[in-house]
Amino acid sequence: MSIDERPANAIGRTGVRAARSRERKNQLADIAAGLFLERGYAHVSVADVARAAGVTGPALYRHFPDKQSLLLAAVLRGVEELEECTVSSVHDRSDRADLFRVLSSVAVSRPATAVLWRANSVFLSDEQNHEIAARTKAMLSHWSQGLLGPERAAAPGSRTLSWAIMSVVGSVSVHHTRLSSVRARAQIAEVIERLIRLSPDDAPAQRRRQRAEVTSPTRREQILDAAAQLFMTRGFAHVGIDEIGAAVGISGPSVYNHFDSKRAIVAGIARRSGNRLEADADAIFAAAARPPELLAGLVDSYVQIITETPDLSVGFDNTYVLADADGETTRELLAVQRNYVRRWISLLQECRRRDGQAQLDVGEAALQVHAALSIANDAVRMGRNANRADFPAELAYLMKGALGLIGDGRGDS
Repeated sequence: MSIDERPANAIGRTGVRAARSRERKNQLADIAAGLFLERGYAHVSVADVARAAGVTGPALYRHFPDKQSLLLAAVLRGVEELEECTVSSVHDRSDRADLFRVLSSVAVSRPATAVLWRANSVFLSDEQNHEIAARTKAMLSHWSQGLLGPERAAAPGSRTLSWAIMSVVGSVSVHHTRLSSVRARAQIAEVIERLIRLSPDDAPAQRRRQRAEVTSPTRREQILDAAAQLFMTRGFAHVGIDEIGAAVGISGPSVYNHFDSKRAIVAGIARRSGNRLEADADAIFAAAARPPELLAGLVDSYVQIITETPDLSVGFDNTYVLADADGETTRELLAVQRNYVRRWISLLQECRRRDGQAQLDVGEAALQVHAALSIANDAVRMGRNANRADFPAELAYLMKGALGLIGDGRGDS
């Protein structure tokens, strides 16, 4: 008997089973997504996902053959969610305000949908990344049409704006600011509204700080440089100590004369980037007085550092590695990071007070600051237009716009 000749009740039962299987796969993919974001893909096993889902390993393998297929399913779930809400908003109602509401709502309720791929693309195959990139670009084209209108959507900078908005939508997942859903959605919507008023093609030249050139780096510095580049390109888990040694002309075991472990190398990279940010911040505060100028200076410094060296990106991408470091190291690095971001938050609050705008409390300001930082972090991580000479200037322009510094001579340069 062929499939079409089966009794109707048999076909119905098959359909129910298929629907249940799809639902279970989606549940497993969602659980995996949460674990991958929380701990990092390399630190999550299939057994961890099964345990969190309350099933056995063999039961999970009935749905997914391996961990990579779990990651792909989790990423595609996020893409599909964004596609669904985008299509319904753009095509059914053609209302820009509605798309604003949808994007800000997704940012708060399902932030993983926009950030999981960017954080884990290195673990997927070229073919898988190509599929995700193609679908994401098509979705961003809809965003451009819905948010910018047909004429502006055709401009060269429209895709850049859409990618920046995507970063803002995913930014809530990279920090732990406590804010009610209503207030968080309002802040995300405010940042998106600022961004769509920008024209990236008109970004002015970026202010860059002169740095002393290191002519004779120590072996320790050479190891940090080489490891940072390898970690950035291939991911921490895929780089061995022998490869790091070979990159600087020594054996793998010789690396241990300078660092206790691969994790200690990541800590050294993160510490070095934190020191650079703090040194720049101190110099900026010594040279400027007005809050808008100070905040704009921090933006320029951040963009310069993240585009000149992989250190900053490697530190952010490997927070789960640093969390496993010894307690003192972890506390030290977290303190440096929090103190630095706190400067941005305080300055943004002061900018709003001076402009006579609605005041921001610490949580609201933190949400906007992290949204702006995510624009640069994501663009560098994904390598979008990174080889263009105007890439740093464009990033600085978008970040300043997200923070409300573009216009009226307030920090836009």
